[in-house]
Amino acid sequence: MSKKKKIEKNKDKTVRSINNNIRSSVRKLNPILKGIVGKKVDIAIRDLQFSEKRITKDIRKTISSAVANAENNFQYDIDNLIVKEAYCGKKIIMKRFRPRAKGRAAPILKPYSSVTIILSEAKKMESHGTKS
Repeated sequence: MSKKKKIEKNKDKTVRSINNNIRSSVRKLNPILKGIVGKKVDIAIRDLQFSEKRITKDIRKTISSAVANAENNFQYDIDNLIVKEAYCGKKIIMKRFRPRAKGRAAPILKPYSSVTIILSEAKKMESHGTKS
């Protein structure tokens, strides 16, 4: 009496890359990550390259790592890869204190985040009708 293993036939081919402990807050990362979701990988990297934000360098490195994973581990074509999901989560918060007037201390919070990039292969869209 053994259980039958379920075989997923239409499993979407995805590649994941996670960058832990990025020295930035989730609040600053979210708008950048929302801007690259749904784009092709080369366009997303180009957009990040010309952004003025400091943290885009780490996000670009994470996307490049996901592309390398897709190419080496799964033999995907780089030209067909799109950014399916990009999200971040909270990690630790380093707490430091700054001396203030009259013997008081003010807290300084240094947040860390983790960024996850999920890539998938773009499928050819079928065109129906006269508009292309």
